[in-house]
Amino acid sequence: MNKTENSYCVILAGGKGRRLWPYSRERFPKQFVDFFGVGRTQLQQTYDRMGRIFPEENIYINTNREYVDIVKQQLPQVTDDHIVDEPIQRNTIPSAVWAIHRILHRPCSAGATVMFTPADHMIHDEDTYREEIEEGLEFVAHNDYVMALGVKPTRAEPGYGYIQLGDPMEHNIYKVQSFTEKPEREFAKMFMSSGEFYWNTGLFMSSVEGLWSYLSTLLPDELKGFAKEHPDWTLKDEESYMADHYPLYPNLPLDLTLLEKCDKICVMKCDFEWADVGTWHSIYEAMRRSEDDNVVIDSDVIIDNASNNVVKIPKGKMAVINGLDGYIVVENDNVLLICKKEDSSALVRKYVNEVQMKKGDQFI
Repeated sequence: MNKTENSYCVILAGGKGRRLWPYSRERFPKQFVDFFGVGRTQLQQTYDRMGRIFPEENIYINTNREYVDIVKQQLPQVTDDHIVDEPIQRNTIPSAVWAIHRILHRPCSAGATVMFTPADHMIHDEDTYREEIEEGLEFVAHNDYVMALGVKPTRAEPGYGYIQLGDPMEHNIYKVQSFTEKPEREFAKMFMSSGEFYWNTGLFMSSVEGLWSYLSTLLPDELKGFAKEHPDWTLKDEESYMADHYPLYPNLPLDLTLLEKCDKICVMKCDFEWADVGTWHSIYEAMRRSEDDNVVIDSDVIIDNASNNVVKIPKGKMAVINGLDGYIVVENDNVLLICKKEDSSALVRKYVNEVQMKKGDQFI
């Protein structure tokens, strides 16, 4: 039996990716973009990676209803019953609940494990990645714990979450002592130098039944009885029910909720190289730089007397950059963004909100 034959993977691909604006847009977010010009989008690369670990029939895609057609275009092998399409934009707890509800309906789900992964990760050393995922799934199959996967910080990155290691459990697995989401830079430096904190990768795993039991405690009562009232429910029944009741689901993020609220949460120290392709700054840190410390992403650029920048412009266009130090220079469609790279996540969010308020949705 394959180690992951009774394991499931849920790819979270419903976000709007606003921190990578203007390349990530409302109607076509970052997970559906071939961001690095490699011939595969972020979603496709994630699916390829998961398909080398899990049976394809055990992989589910969580997305928003408005993106279902894009998912089907990019992953035509994924059947309708493996696409969980949220009727409205919510956070990832509702996505997780719905996906687990779908998995539990499978006749072979008893004793199964599940892993959740965002669709926008860069992973190097996939052999180590697979080995550590299999090790984690083996642990949660025999222990009543939710597991986060953590990687050792390589820099004081304020855009990531930091998990503090608690008491050791076995090998490289520890109870979670505390969690801090996106700390100030000075705190991030302290966390990194202490050696007690690991980055939260956003990768989580658990037994299916154990995670359902915990997440059910977060749901309104009327959402818990659907399976009992409709024991022979069909996909159409479920989608109709969710269309009516989804707005009642708590608008909570999966990773923060588990790391801050769940009593039985642990973290495994992992050795694979990981980056969250969620902000321009994190992309800059994750990619190989030129001699002058610039990162040019699949673009035609001449750079003179400029350093420490990240640049991405459309195919067929040329950029000439002189004298900039520490900037983001990004053009896509009808928007050009030039702003300081340091802590750009908050800046980009600010500009997205300002542009939307003053100019409407045409630039978002």
